[in-house]
Order: sequence, then C-alpha cells, then structure tokens
Amino acid sequence: MPNPNSSKIIKELQRLYPDTRCFLHYRTPFQLLCAVILSAQCTDERVNIVAPELFKVFPTPEKLAVAKIKDIEKIIKSTGFYHNKAKNLLGAAQALLGLYKGKMPKTIEEMTEIPGVGRKTANVVLGEVYGISEGITVDTHVTRLSNRLGWTQHQDAVKIEQDLMKIVPKEEWLHFSHRLIQHGRKVCDARKPLCQVCTLAKWCPNANKF
Repeated sequence: MPNPNSSKIIKELQRLYPDTRCFLHYRTPFQLLCAVILSAQCTDERVNIVAPELFKVFPTPEKLAVAKIKDIEKIIKSTGFYHNKAKNLLGAAQALLGLYKGKMPKTIEEMTEIPGVGRKTANVVLGEVYGISEGITVDTHVTRLSNRLGWTQHQDAVKIEQDLMKIVPKEEWLHFSHRLIQHGRKVCDARKPLCQVCTLAKWCPNANKF
C-alpha cells in the first residue's frame, strides 16, 4: 500500500520547489536530446560544461550524423561511459534524419525507436519540448526518494514509473521529477539525508533511519 500521506508530500514538494525548469542547457530539441543522453550517470553541471563544445562542432542532426565516432568521444569523454554515449549520439542523429526527417517525434513509442532513448529520456524531451505528459521521468534521485517515501519497492525504472503514475496526479507529471530531484540534491542525500531539517520527514516512513 502506498504512503497514505502521498498527497501531502506532493503538495509540500510543490511549495518547496516551484521552479521546475530543466537544468540542462540547450537551444534546440535536438540539443536537449543530446544533453539528456550525455546526462546518464553524469551530473547536469558536467553536461553543461561539455555540451556547448559538442553543439559548437555538431549543432544539428545533419552535422552529427556524419561525424566520426572518435571525434565525438574526444569531446564527451569527461561525461563517462563515452564509448556508448558517442554511439548513441551518432545513432540518434541518424535515426532522427532517417525516421523523422530531422524533426523530434511527439510520442513515447516514436521516441524510443531512437538509439539510446528509453522512457526516461523520452519523458524529459517530450515534456520540455512539447509539454506532453506521457509518463514520469525516473532517475537515480527519483528512484531513491520514491523508495524512501514508501511509493515503491522497486529499483527498476519502468516499474517505479508505473507505481508513481498511480499516485501522482497527471497534471503534475511534467513537474514532479524536477521537484523530487531538487529535494534529493538539497536534502535527501544518498548517504546522509538531512532528516532533521526535512519538512517531509513527518510523512516519511524512513525518516531518521540512515
């Protein structure tokens, strides 16, 4: 059974974090897609340092689609897992051109046809670019906090998303992950959560257990 205080927690997150803009820097939908691919197992801060150089050299899918994989790897190396990310970036650019004539698609099904794009990346891009809510973005912060707050017992992102979609009102889906991520960064740390100052603690089944 999910946390009976879920609605109170969601309202408190809305109060605490009214600013839910994307923290990745980009100018076009294509650049956002690239930035989200780079953000896997990497901080937004690092991506925002690396991405401008990538976009300077390869500003469009047309430019990136014909790039040499080694040239991409050289630019993005500091984001980690750069071999796989470079492969996904190249594949994403080629897929956008081949499948969608360079235009960002508008459905989860179409988005996940792009190499390196799962539901997390698709949810971010669809929400930011089109304001479309087809699901809830689940990253490491959302995974951790969702478990701590008693919303799920899963570690699999797809299963966590399904649990959260039953609890979080659909009109909040676009903003919910941003709020939870901010709380995870500022208060509910992975190793030392600040339960003593957390305003969610009175509703959290795992408060003061770490």
